[in-house]
Amino acid sequence: MKKIKTAKQMERHLKGISNHHRIEILLLIAECNSITLGDIVETLGANEKTIGEHTRRLYQAGLINKKYRYKFVEHTLSPYGKTFVRFLKSFQQI
Repeated sequence: MKKIKTAKQMERHLKGISNHHRIEILLLIAECNSITLGDIVETLGANEKTIGEHTRRLYQAGLINKKYRYKFVEHTLSPYGKTFVRFLKSFQQI
């Protein structure tokens, strides 16, 4: 049986995507399956500190996972992140 999320839990996820950079990052990770911070910065053409902060917030919101590989950090979508990407793509089409 699935557990129903509280309003506070849903707020955490929604705040996680409340920025255009974060939405772009989520969609990019979905497209690539796994991507490093450097590759995100290069693809989006944004400041590394800005993107680093946004990926940190996405991680805190439970929307992305981080996996440390030597000196790099790979970012992948969490199950909640995949759900939000499906929502964003369907919302994009309306």
